[in-house]
Amino acid sequence: MKRALRDGYELNDDSLRIDREAVHRYSSEESYWAKGRPRAVQDELIENAARVVGLHEGHQVGFSRTLSDGHAQSYLADVYVLDEHRGLGLGVELVRFSVDEGPFVKTKWFLHTADAHDLYRRFGFAEPSDRALER
Repeated sequence: MKRALRDGYELNDDSLRIDREAVHRYSSEESYWAKGRPRAVQDELIENAARVVGLHEGHQVGFSRTLSDGHAQSYLADVYVLDEHRGLGLGVELVRFSVDEGPFVKTKWFLHTADAHDLYRRFGFAEPSDRALER
């Protein structure tokens, strides 16, 4: 599945188009959630994901990874847009494509984030209820 965006950007969930080196570089060097993650681990996470989405503009500038049982629950992870491409609404489109325009749209979604709460609220994400536990 793919969708063209303005200004030559494209979203695509073809796992063969994912630039694994770019994802690893961002995740292990720039992200707060996966600093130091080994390349082999990142590759395995991509291989075992239910869906991966790349944001491209000639080269990969963003990414998301979905874990899912395919029926009831999905988890959005490793979402990023490179700094130089932020402020253009691309993060919104990446999350929309990942959550609302894919095979898991009817599942209950979860995510963890230390930032971008306002972005995720646009898609119905909220603080957990008193029923949520985490270890």
